Amino acid sequence: MTSERDRPRPSARVTGGSLAADVLAVLVFVAIGRHVHDHGVSPAGIASTSWPFLAGLAGGWLAAAHRRAPTTLATGVVAWLGCVAGGMVLRVVSGQGIAVAFVFVALAFLGALLLGWRGLVGLARRGARSPA
Repeated sequence: MTSERDRPRPSARVTGGSLAADVLAVLVFVAIGRHVHDHGVSPAGIASTSWPFLAGLAGGWLAAAHRRAPTTLATGVVAWLGCVAGGMVLRVVSGQGIAVAFVFVALAFLGALLLGWRGLVGLARRGARSPA
């Protein structure tokens, strides 16, 4: 069995693509939330709502930096929980506030997005490796 430390580092393209997919997931979450709650989907509105979650996502990525596989579900869990926990803390600190229901919606929606694309990548890889 190969440990994380023994695995080669992913290419910059894989790492950059994974980070871009996570950032896109956060922006989709924010845009849908702002639209549903009639807050508008302007660039300034998206920026003001997304920065706490993007900062939390950055914290999650830093916490998972020792992992050498940004596309795995294990790395996704760290990114997801960092995104939501960090995002909620920063929302409170910045005066944006949170509601209990919002925490659960964020956990569910961001979990589906941040883990969902990784799950699809894993399935595609398994399918590519299985004999035809």
